[in-house]
Amino acid sequence: MSRIAVLKFLLRASSLLPLPLAHGLGAVVGSLLSQLPGQTRTTVRTNLRVCFPDMPERDRRRLERRSYRELGKQMLEMGIIWHADDRRLQRLVSNPDAMDALDALWDPQQGLLLAAPHLGNWELCSLYLNRRFPINNLYRPPREKGLEPLLVEYRQHNGAKSYPATPSGIRSLYKALKAGEMVGILPDQTPEQSGVFAPFFGQPALTMTLLCQMARKSGRPVAFVFSERLPWGRGFRLHVRRGNDDVASDDTEAAAAAMNRDIEACVRQAPAQYQWTYRRFRKTPKGVRKPYKNKGKNKPIPK
Repeated sequence: MSRIAVLKFLLRASSLLPLPLAHGLGAVVGSLLSQLPGQTRTTVRTNLRVCFPDMPERDRRRLERRSYRELGKQMLEMGIIWHADDRRLQRLVSNPDAMDALDALWDPQQGLLLAAPHLGNWELCSLYLNRRFPINNLYRPPREKGLEPLLVEYRQHNGAKSYPATPSGIRSLYKALKAGEMVGILPDQTPEQSGVFAPFFGQPALTMTLLCQMARKSGRPVAFVFSERLPWGRGFRLHVRRGNDDVASDDTEAAAAAMNRDIEACVRQAPAQYQWTYRRFRKTPKGVRKPYKNKGKNKPIPK
């Protein structure tokens, strides 16, 4: 049996679990993972130290343990979210009225840009919002080519559209905006070939400029969204906030800094649910010391 077939089986099997049970098992899995030494644990501790330098060490370790539990929950809930029908998706979100805030920002003649950081469960955002709004998402193709069709299948099963981060994919996003639809971008992944350094939790981080460019060129507003995982398997709370107007600034570095400030504001609402396993600061400006001690390639966030 291939790895893809095994993954599909596990996702299907986990989709049969009630969410409270999935989160309970996930918390146990995450706690076990937190005990494993290695690069991942070093990355989490380094990120927390860099982003929260004034936090007492005891509190940082507590946040580290909580982040691993949330990571375990995320692993066990993905099958539920990707296989959920419309009725189950509706039950997963505790505050459906949050979509009214998006409605207030969305103009069917103008479209809307959505920025969904790697916080809580970003996959749920697209699938849930597409119940009411036409959603078009940009994704970076995974390194393992066999995964791409599977990911696209899951992300489009309720009508949402996904486009690869290629020139043709980006052109498709602009067309969607012109058609008055919503465009979703994950704004906090290190760009492969372009970007500018901008502060993120006070540390210079190579930051993508695509979202800022699209906001500036299209004149569309930006809304930051994330799904916060609630305790005891009670579902998710959808958060919506209008982005800073400076995200569309003509000054590329100022725009990137404004975008990072908005991401920070989201992360501070649920810090344990951010993807601290990612080496966000692996690239630094010339003359700035890299915070990570271990060498090796930085694996991209699953998107």
